[in-house]
Amino acid sequence: MATLSLSSSSSVKLKEISTFHSFPANAKFSSKPFCENLPVNHAPYCERRLQQVPESWKWRTKVSFFPFFSTKSKDIESLKLELLEAIAPLDRGAEATTEDQKLVDQIASKLEAANKVKEPLKSSLLNGKWELLYTTSQSILQTKRPKILRPNGKIYQAINADTLRAQNMETWPFFNQATANLVPLNERRVAVKFDSFKIAGLILIKSRGSGRGQLEITYLDEELRISRGNQGNLFILRMVDPSYRVPL
Repeated sequence: MATLSLSSSSSVKLKEISTFHSFPANAKFSSKPFCENLPVNHAPYCERRLQQVPESWKWRTKVSFFPFFSTKSKDIESLKLELLEAIAPLDRGAEATTEDQKLVDQIASKLEAANKVKEPLKSSLLNGKWELLYTTSQSILQTKRPKILRPNGKIYQAINADTLRAQNMETWPFFNQATANLVPLNERRVAVKFDSFKIAGLILIKSRGSGRGQLEITYLDEELRISRGNQGNLFILRMVDPSYRVPL
């Protein structure tokens, strides 16, 4: 129960008026039940304080939201750290067991549920070059090949939402590249239509949309992106160059 104190020479206190959470924002208070029996010189002050209670209640209501948002931001940062720690020893997913994959998916799902960017295709945070940290895609990991024949260097994906262009880039040892047009299907999902491939960074092969797929951006901030493909594969990437532009 709330206590309302009156600062005066006689230290008059009004106790147990009501709980703050029970006051509507537009509440009107009658001062008579509380003030009519006070000394004459205290009654006006009593009335003014009681009329201020709704404003005080509204102030407390607004303030109470700040810890909520602060806690939510801390939760997101904790989940990001937990996710990065979980994938760190997994060699981009190539060393992940079934249990590892389940754990990573669970943490990623929690981040996706907390995603603040509801329309990532309209967000400038999407633009730039992203490094692939983890995936379940066998077409990228190639775990059935000897390790020497897999991509061992960093793998990047660049997206420019304003031009609806994307580019996949392998580094050592193959330096393969692919560029694609993006066709928005909704505010988060795009169809991917590849239009050129570059083998070993030198041999250019034009394609007329023969390679196709879909990609959904399920979590996005200035550092981290989570995406899911139409075959259920999970992709976790970190931003490395927000200024990078995909060739048109």
